[in-house]
Amino acid sequence: MFELTAIVRGKVQGVWFRSWTRETAREIGVSGWVRNLPDGSVEALARGTEEQLDRFEQRLWDGPPLARVNAVESRREPVDGPFPSFDVRR
Repeated sequence: MFELTAIVRGKVQGVWFRSWTRETAREIGVSGWVRNLPDGSVEALARGTEEQLDRFEQRLWDGPPLARVNAVESRREPVDGPFPSFDVRR
């Protein structure tokens, strides 16, 4: 199991990005959370297999229809297990 931490930059706040990310994570089967950051970006932390995280990261580049993603900065590391769910944090 691996953990992906991603910072998504662009027009990603006020466009339902966090809700879309939660639904996308649930479809792919990863656990974790997503939150807005004060600088206007979005941070997502997800746990899953490498294949699941590949799909999740690619989907972050797509974003919901009203978003415009300019960059996704990410890092991965091995972890022991999943979170119980995928949540939107405030």
